[in-house]
Amino acid sequence: MSRLRFPPQVLRRRLEAFKEKLRLKNIDAAMIRVQSTYTYFTGTKWLRPALLVPANDEPILFAAQGEEEELASRTWIGNIVTFKDGGDLMAKVSSIIRNNKYKVVGLEYGIERDAYIVFFEMFKRLNPGVKVVDISDIVYEMRMIKDEYELEAIKRAGEIAVKVMEKTLSIIKPGVSETEIAGEAYYHAYRLGSEEPKVYVNVGPNPRVHAEPFRDIKVREDVAITIVLGIDYNHYYINMSRTILLGKSDAGEKALKCMDEVYVKALELTKPGVKPIKVIMELDNIYRKYGLINHRVVGYLHGVGLQIEEPPITTIMPKHRFTEIKRGMVVAFIHAPIVLKGVGQVKREDTFIVTDKGLEIVTKLE
Repeated sequence: MSRLRFPPQVLRRRLEAFKEKLRLKNIDAAMIRVQSTYTYFTGTKWLRPALLVPANDEPILFAAQGEEEELASRTWIGNIVTFKDGGDLMAKVSSIIRNNKYKVVGLEYGIERDAYIVFFEMFKRLNPGVKVVDISDIVYEMRMIKDEYELEAIKRAGEIAVKVMEKTLSIIKPGVSETEIAGEAYYHAYRLGSEEPKVYVNVGPNPRVHAEPFRDIKVREDVAITIVLGIDYNHYYINMSRTILLGKSDAGEKALKCMDEVYVKALELTKPGVKPIKVIMELDNIYRKYGLINHRVVGYLHGVGLQIEEPPITTIMPKHRFTEIKRGMVVAFIHAPIVLKGVGQVKREDTFIVTDKGLEIVTKLE
């Protein structure tokens, strides 16, 4: 029984376009170990992903012995080679490379699970005659523009996220811990069909930009409570954040007002043809007006898709601030929070599809 979630012809079309790009750069084959890129071409997530893509031949999937039948039901790729353990996998990959006399092989220099440098170093040792090149730019150039099937999955993820956020916000009261808030979000996310949700919670007064929840930090009435959701559907994510205040905090209320104004201005300025750096400069004028320029994280936008956060990532990759916004991209903002000691972090973030007419919001919370 097939469990493939996208039409096989769509997935094959992606892979054929990728192979053409490899040929143009004189790359003989690419070894895919990055989870999200593996999913992009195969149609499924898989623990310990391994996919060899020859530039002039059919792709080869690798699966641990016993897993091949389930994997075959979730992908369009028919050539599956089994392995006993990690060493056997590397040996079989290297054997195929030697037998086919591949001289240039592409690897994605990623930061995801299974893109470990130990595998990179092992690959080089096992294939001393092979030139290894980075194919990250090729992959992300392709993945940046979404097709109709990707957009449909992202919209469905947005619908789930809104329901999860509503349910989660409803339980916030003094004494509730960050882990209880996260648990509520995870409970509803899984029930509604998200398979790999990510939840971050920051209850002030001490701000944490990337806030994995602690059980010993609990809600009180004079601080900010920020919830960040990464909700997936058919492997595609949205990113959504909300901050609320219980009780009164002058500093917190000023930060929320500033964030709302920044959000509205970003919504006005982000459109096809614009580069994020120009928007960032305009947003900084608002932060200055509120006296919060030194409390904001630089950058405001990132891409969303098979990863919660993918290129362009303007907060951590300065060169991405000069990437032109294009129709078909999916972006999230305001990604960068206002960080205030004594309050916490303040954030308002939604996911948008870039269209010819502007932005279509995916995570609309009334």
